[in-house]
Amino acid sequence: MSPDSGLAGQPSSSTAVGQNITLHIGVLEQPYRSNSKTAVSISTGDVASILEAKYGLFTAFYKMYEQRIADGLATSMQGAIEAMMMGHSIDPWGAGMQQIQRDFRDFISSRQAERAGITGTPTKAALRGVNHRLAHPYRKSNPRRPSFLDTGLLMSSGRAWITVG
Repeated sequence: MSPDSGLAGQPSSSTAVGQNITLHIGVLEQPYRSNSKTAVSISTGDVASILEAKYGLFTAFYKMYEQRIADGLATSMQGAIEAMMMGHSIDPWGAGMQQIQRDFRDFISSRQAERAGITGTPTKAALRGVNHRLAHPYRKSNPRRPSFLDTGLLMSSGRAWITVG
């Protein structure tokens, strides 16, 4: 994971020993495949940084889902405590992180991102139906697609993680 790729990390609380617990929302760094040998290589981290700078995509997601994220993390922690009391070892944040990642994919694929008040959405490419998953990505007859969902790689590489320190 690239902690500098399109982050919308928000401090969520402090522990008794004064350490901050920070939630990061970003992407798993992966290269986009290029059809041209002269094309500049670009990664999901590069695209995430561009989309955050231009549209505030990750920040808008966090703001729209803030309460659901907090509730999910509390439930995740509660489940982990219960599991530990039964003698099991478990990631206290695991279930919460998985929920955030599912919600991020839904945020894009269901067009919620376009209804989140993000200036410039729906994007022109989405309205034109530009879709690099198709044989003819720029064909005028391509159906409209959700903004921020071209190849699907950025959406599927969305990740959430916690750092303590």
